[in-house]
Order: sequence, then C-alpha cells, then structure tokens
Amino acid sequence: MRILINTNILIPAILGHGVPFQSYIKAVSYPNNGVVCTQNIDELRRIFNRKFPKKIPAMERFLAMALAVIEVVQVPDERSEEENFIRDVNDKGIMRAAVAAKVDIILTGDKDFLESGINHPKIMTAAEFMAM
Repeated sequence: MRILINTNILIPAILGHGVPFQSYIKAVSYPNNGVVCTQNIDELRRIFNRKFPKKIPAMERFLAMALAVIEVVQVPDERSEEENFIRDVNDKGIMRAAVAAKVDIILTGDKDFLESGINHPKIMTAAEFMAM
C-alpha cells in the first residue's frame, strides 16, 4: 500500500513517541511504501523552528535517513475534488498531493482529514493503522 504520512505523524516519529512512531515504521516498511509531500516537509521544518528549536538537528538527521526510503511528491497546481471536503485551507494541498500520488491511505491525527468523510484515499489514525 502507498501511505502518505502527514506532518502530525512525522513529528512524534522524529521524537520517538509511541503509536505514531510505530505507525511511521509500519508505513515505511515492506510491503508498504511511505509517501510525504513537499508541504509536509515545509510544515515539519516550520514547526520544529517554532516549537522544538533544540531538536532541529535530530529532525534533519531523521529527514536525511527517511528521505532515502520515503517517496517525496510535489503538491500539484491542479485542484482535486477531494480537497473540497477538507476544512482547513492549509491542508488542501496535502490532500491534492495524496490524490495525485494515488496513495491508498493518509496516516494522520488531523481532525480536518479524519472528519472529512472522504473514503478514498482512506484516512486513518495511527492507532487504526496499527490495528489493521
């Protein structure tokens, strides 16, 4: 399966925390293929600069290793029908990238995704993903 890993899963994965970290490992391990979009990487750097400035070296090391096994996709300019169901305008690009990359699952803790009602790609929390 192709799994887009949203920023709010990447952050605890970098910090090594619990179920989100475990779900990241599962998402990037065979037979799965982990995917992130350029917007996820930009958000990650922005959040670490604001909230975790002392952890920036750890984040950069994580990215250096992760980007060797994760596919990075661009956010396309062309809008997708699915993004109309995402409330947060800042998340629409991530949905657009997920649709264009033909991912099967968006792995996230973001309520704007989880409450969107979108069936494909399937939107799952870390716990739901680990239970499957």
